[in-house]
Amino acid sequence: MRKLTSSCIGVLTILYVSAFTVAQSPEPPTNLVVTDTPNDAGQSIDVNWTLSPSDIFAELASDTATPDSELIVASYHIERKTVASTDSAIISDENKQWRQISESAAGEATFTDRTVLLGWSYEYRVNVVDNQGNQSTWAIATGSVAPSMQWFNGSKAWLAIFMFVFCGLVVFFVNAARSGKKLWVREIAGLSAIDEAVGRATEMGRPVLFVLGIQDINEIQTLAGLTVLSRVARTAAEYGAQIEVPTCRSLVMAAARETVEASYLAAGRPDSYQPDRIHYLTDEQFAFVAGVTGYMVREKPAACIYMGGFYAESLILAETGNYIGAIQVAGTAMPSQLPFFVASCDYTLIGEEFFAASAYLSGDPLQIGSLKGQDWGKFVSVMVLIIGIFLATFVSISGNQDGTFKSSLDFMKDHMLGNAGLYPTIDENLEGDDS
Repeated sequence: MRKLTSSCIGVLTILYVSAFTVAQSPEPPTNLVVTDTPNDAGQSIDVNWTLSPSDIFAELASDTATPDSELIVASYHIERKTVASTDSAIISDENKQWRQISESAAGEATFTDRTVLLGWSYEYRVNVVDNQGNQSTWAIATGSVAPSMQWFNGSKAWLAIFMFVFCGLVVFFVNAARSGKKLWVREIAGLSAIDEAVGRATEMGRPVLFVLGIQDINEIQTLAGLTVLSRVARTAAEYGAQIEVPTCRSLVMAAARETVEASYLAAGRPDSYQPDRIHYLTDEQFAFVAGVTGYMVREKPAACIYMGGFYAESLILAETGNYIGAIQVAGTAMPSQLPFFVASCDYTLIGEEFFAASAYLSGDPLQIGSLKGQDWGKFVSVMVLIIGIFLATFVSISGNQDGTFKSSLDFMKDHMLGNAGLYPTIDENLEGDDS
């Protein structure tokens, strides 16, 4: 009888402890959904779930009482196993078993697995661990998911539309220019002054100095400078003026010689071309500047033209040219150096004016049409920004957060300028419907 009583007490104790343990376990997450990440190259899978009822963030969101501090969710454990692949033989036994791949903090209900392989299929499960180390049961996603590659990134649809619009404008204006239509291009004062500067040098019997910056031939600013050099050299050949072109790179020297020679030939003065006047000094920045400024002080050129990429040497060159009384024309795309050129030179090509010089000087229909197309593309971009500013200002002043203006503003921010895709989804429309 005593043994029977002891056995009954032991069984009841075990049942009580088991029931208490179960009662103390946190509740698992719900609505576990696993999907292939959209608009990617098949390199990730999205895992989403509804927060556990034991999660304090879920409690607060539902305006219910805060759970006992001893039972607060500490983290979510995400596990994965591989169930299939394009070549099943390569799946290891370890990958076929459930193994933890990540841990999310309390309040987080999303996870993106970026360690998946294209063509492999996976299953996922998630559970909850509270701050006492108790684990919930597992929430297992239905079926397996395999990442897939998308041909197009739908989130960039509006970027593609803008690109096609810009390209269409360029093609339209190029065709218009080739057909003989006169396209208006704003006059650039610095380029118009080149003839004046070279003419002044001719009258004074002094040379024209042309500096192509200190960058190598593979830089776009150097190439733009060579285009201007071609025009200056041709004008100098027609006027009979001398042109001096010191360079900081050997390849730039070779390109400059070819450019100047072609300009003299086009002007019908090939006998006046002097290759020794297009020469290499040194690759060292301030050694090059010292050589150029020394020449400026000795020879006192009547016109100094700076076209290319410049750095700290810009002010030294411009101030030296100003000291000797030369007409100075500068052009660069270096924002930090533009103030020095503006302060010390007679004319300055600012930013895109410098790159537009080739179209302005050559008159080539292809370049003129391309320039006009880009200008109209910029106009479209500016109009979109102005409309967005207007909508944002109106919504802010009126305080209307549910009307058409707010919806239009959100569409521009999220879709046209963001990554939300071409048009709002059904879910987005439902979110904005308070009815």
